Amino acid sequence: MAATGRDTPARAATADREIVISRVIGAPRELVFEAFTEVRHLSRWWGPEGFTTTTRAFEFRVGGAWDFVMHGPDGTDYQEWISWTEIAPPSRIALLHGESHGDPNAFESTLTFTPDGEATRIEMRTVFPTKELRDEAVEKYHAIEGGRQTMDNLAAYVAEIVRQGAED
Repeated sequence: MAATGRDTPARAATADREIVISRVIGAPRELVFEAFTEVRHLSRWWGPEGFTTTTRAFEFRVGGAWDFVMHGPDGTDYQEWISWTEIAPPSRIALLHGESHGDPNAFESTLTFTPDGEATRIEMRTVFPTKELRDEAVEKYHAIEGGRQTMDNLAAYVAEIVRQGAED
């Protein structure tokens, strides 16, 4: 039996350091990809329930960065920084995500956008530098639930764009 992408030796080596979240979104992948790559969209849906986002700087290109603050519902501000390491429209984005440039605890994420009929399957695979950092993200920051809520917010936002387009 042939190995699947999930069973490769490289994936097995990172299994205890990763989080994988996927979701089917009822929109064409070009639109879902655009919602991830344009700041005018990101500020409308990025983050878990109750969070808002303020962008300080945004340059979507390999080597470019998104410097932003996530504002929690309890008033806590979270300094965030993303650098794009790979961009292959409309199918793949890879990035490095930390609190700031040079963060030694930054993690890597790869997002894939795959057509699923008229919808799009998005998968976000995040690999942390250590198992301990992954466990801390899950336990202290609720990374799995927060990631699912973020994908739900994206789905709702994109659905609204599709609805508005149908009404025009």
